[in-house]
Formats: sequence, structure tokens, C-alpha cells
Amino acid sequence: MSMPLDGVVVADFSRVLAGPLACVNLADLGATVIKVERPGSGDDTRGWGPPWTAHSSSYFECANRSKQSVVLDLGDPGDLVLARELAQRADVLVENFRSGALRRRGLDYESVRVGNPGIVYCSVSGFGGDADLPGYDFLVQAMGGLMSVTGTDEPAKVGVALVDVLAAKDATIGILAALRAREQSGRGQRVEVNLLSSLLGSMANQASSYLTTGRAPRRMGNSHPSIAPYETLRCKDDVLALACGNDGQFRRLAEVLGVPELADDERFATNAERVHNRPELRAALEQRLGADTVEAWAARLTEAGVPAGPVGDLADGFKLAESLGLAPTVPVGDSPPQVRHPIGYSETPVARYTAPPRLGQHSDEIRRWLAEEKK
Repeated sequence: MSMPLDGVVVADFSRVLAGPLACVNLADLGATVIKVERPGSGDDTRGWGPPWTAHSSSYFECANRSKQSVVLDLGDPGDLVLARELAQRADVLVENFRSGALRRRGLDYESVRVGNPGIVYCSVSGFGGDADLPGYDFLVQAMGGLMSVTGTDEPAKVGVALVDVLAAKDATIGILAALRAREQSGRGQRVEVNLLSSLLGSMANQASSYLTTGRAPRRMGNSHPSIAPYETLRCKDDVLALACGNDGQFRRLAEVLGVPELADDERFATNAERVHNRPELRAALEQRLGADTVEAWAARLTEAGVPAGPVGDLADGFKLAESLGLAPTVPVGDSPPQVRHPIGYSETPVARYTAPPRLGQHSDEIRRWLAEEKK
């Protein structure tokens, strides 16, 4: 079965998470992704463990399936010639080197496009442009404002490198758009993605609130700044996640809890009033919810069409996906299973997954290919 990116060659000069994860998306869609790694240690994340797999770290493997690995020392003249040749043969090049590092080696966009005008050259950085700041996800979460709206008593990072993941998705979108534009114009272009812009672009209503009022939003724990009840509430045994998005759902909630009069109380009749009177609303709801367990309330509320459920862990998340027939994981050779590509396609489903490569696993064949004269 043909895939959307069959025949597209991607030179992956990126490391850690955002760039490599974007290249995984391209590999899932059928592109041939050649990962360039430094001698000895390879991508930094090969050493980011535990946990470890048979060949590497689980961190490395989550962002490098379905790729080929070639070891090239960019400080070695002979290997640099091969790296430049790879850039000339690629349709897409993805890199996240610090500003100026590839220019000195003739691997920057302006140098590559001279011989390969159709190249889609994607640069991923922490703060964009020539900002000489290390672009680690945690630092961007802190400086960009995400931590200011996460947590309760003090700022907290999100429990995964979320900004890297968002930047990877932005990079994928940008690369696909540039490939489409190339079909029309015949010309490639540079695609620039930075973590700070991806963070700000993902802040949605929180960013809009600041731009509307001039006041930076604050931490609210699990509560929502514009909707209530939309938070975790205490039941007899644990907390329940409750997400009432409109007045009809709140009315059904009040009926299930046995206090239908709450829906007509002027303090709670509309969402705006519920947000304004959140402490009183929370107290009234938790007084009723404390009479039974999370499981019991979740079942009753779900049956009544009120969005509610327990707060689970990742194991619960995978079990839920499996129970819904979403088949969330895929086998990849002798490595642990991986999370399935998250998008479904009716005509071109993702059908090829291969294990993340061992360091330099494909070096010999790729070096031979690069040394061959172009046909």
C-alpha cells in the first residue's frame, strides 16, 4: 500500500525530542528518514535512562522509530562531505543545532539550497532567530508562562515535555505545508519553529484572556478560569473529574445529585454566575458527592450525559483506549511496543512501523549510497 510520503527522503540532523519526534511523524507517513548521529554516543537521549530497553533508552526509542541511523562525524572532512551529500539528496532536512553551528560546516539553509533548491529545510530552536539560549522544554515552560498557570501553591511544569511535543507537531505541519507548496512552485523553503512560539500558540484561551484584559492569568489548580464546575471535586473515596460545559449539563448534574434546586439558584443558574460563585458552588457539590464513591457517581453522571470520570494514571489511559477499540499501541520488532500514530486515515493508514535503530545500524549501506554517483 502506498503512503502519502513514499519517496520523500528526510535527513534528520536533530537531537533530543522536538525535531526527532517531527521526523517520526514523517516516517509514519511513509518518508525514508535517515538519522545522522555523532560517533560514540549518538543522540543525547540514548543515555537518558532509566528505563532502558535492550538496545537503548525508552526515551530515545519513543522519538526514533522507523528511522535509519548513520554515524557521521561532522568534524571529520570525509564525513562532512557525506553529510553535505545527504543534504543535497534529501527532500527535507530537520535540524536543531545552535545558531551558526551548521553554517560553519556548509550545512545551513543558504548553503544547502544552492545545489538543492527544492529542499524543505526545517530549523527547530528554543527561542527563535539568533537567540543564544539553550532550548530545553523545562526552561521554555518556565520562561514562557506555562508554569505560571500550572500547579497550585507554586509553579509546576507539565508532567511531560509538552512544549517539545507541540513544537514537533508544528514542525510537521510546516514541513507538510512546504512540501505542498513545492508541488506548485517547484521551490523549497526554510521552515522555522521555536519552542517559545509553539508554547504561546498553544495557550489558546489563556493567551486570549491576557491579550483581552492585559492581566496575566493565574494558577487555579484543576479549576477552569471561564467554566464551572470544570474541575476535580472530592467524593467519599477520591476525587472526581467533572466537566460541565453548559447550563443543560449542570441542570442534569444537579438532578443526579438530588439537588435540582441548584440549577435555579440565581448564584448558579448560568455559567457566568457559577464562575463568580465558585467557592459556594464547590461546597454545595462536594457536600452531595461525599455521600458516595467516585465509581458510583461517574457511572450515574455518565448515564445522564454529564461529562465525569475518575482521575486515572497512564495504565488506566491505555486500558481505556483499548476498551474503546482504539488499539493504542503497535509492536516494533524486539523493542517494547510504541504508541500508535494518533491519526486515522481511510485510504492511507499507517502500515509500517520498524524498531528504533541501533547507533550506526545502517551506516554501511547509507555511506555506500552517498558515495555512489547520482543517477
